[in-house]
Amino acid sequence: MQTTFVRQGQSNGGEAGAASVSGLSASPSRTNAGVAASRQAKAAASKSRPQGQAAGVDKSLVEALVTSKVFQDYERAFSEATGLPVAFRPVESWQLPHHGKRNEGPFCAIIAGKSRACSTCLQVQDKLAEAAVHEAHTIGCPNGLCDTAVPVRLGDRLIGFLQTGQIFRKKPTQQQFERTAKQVAEWGVDVDKEVLRQAFFATRVVPAKQHEAVVKLLSIFAQHLSMLSNQVLVQHDHAEPPVITKAKEYIQEHQTDNLRLGHVAKAVNTSTFYFCKMFKKSTGINFTDYLSRVRIEKSKNLLLNPNLRVSEIAFEVGFQSLTHFNRVFKKILGQSPSEYRAQLLGSKS
Repeated sequence: MQTTFVRQGQSNGGEAGAASVSGLSASPSRTNAGVAASRQAKAAASKSRPQGQAAGVDKSLVEALVTSKVFQDYERAFSEATGLPVAFRPVESWQLPHHGKRNEGPFCAIIAGKSRACSTCLQVQDKLAEAAVHEAHTIGCPNGLCDTAVPVRLGDRLIGFLQTGQIFRKKPTQQQFERTAKQVAEWGVDVDKEVLRQAFFATRVVPAKQHEAVVKLLSIFAQHLSMLSNQVLVQHDHAEPPVITKAKEYIQEHQTDNLRLGHVAKAVNTSTFYFCKMFKKSTGINFTDYLSRVRIEKSKNLLLNPNLRVSEIAFEVGFQSLTHFNRVFKKILGQSPSEYRAQLLGSKS
């Protein structure tokens, strides 16, 4: 993942230097344009949005990721180290990612409750999602604050964004505040001007170099989440029926066998039809996909051994052909086994 920093021109409040050329006007005449931008963002996201069964996989995965210890530990460490909010925003999300969260910006917290202000913020989020499909991107809002999103993928599919922001890129001015106060009043936000002023100037100022480091941290963790996504999905067992837990244990023990759905159903004393429906409902994926993911997870550890050929690993974990192994590995992790091995061993050298 790469972050492209492009200096943007002056926008409502003179904000410059963000990693985006994007911004939104807050004038009422732009309402229809805002709706159009929202629709364009959804259309762009739909190009990489999963359909059908894949959507169920991603929903289950997102839930597993955001409740995982690794994500919660990172969220806490990032917030404490930077003083900034961070959130995982699913592709399908239609909400403000930082509202009510740790380190939410004081100014944004004030205006988020008003429907018109909220609508404008959601338009900004849509434009950000559209721009950050392939790489990290930063966008400015009508009041000069910036938000940054970094894409997180499950193999070759976009599943969401790591997002931070509600910052100024340079110290705001009194003139900028006056323009913002006028805009906020037009939005119908009823708040004492002095309270608004204190919140506005209490917003974090993050200079360009420091912001670049923040985006780098998010990008590294997004890569980590992508690599962990399969492991998290395989191991996730939140509130699952005992028969599914038993089935997963059986699959782990017999993953190298020529395992079939009927074998597992028999092992847990259910009919094949009933087990198939229950397994899909509990895990969000079907039996064949789950078995492939378990095998790929085991292969990741074996790839750490440079003395093992990829073909040996493929058969060791239960695949009947190298071609099938390569295809499934790339579909799940977004890169070939050889590329994955080179990345791991290269990072250790």
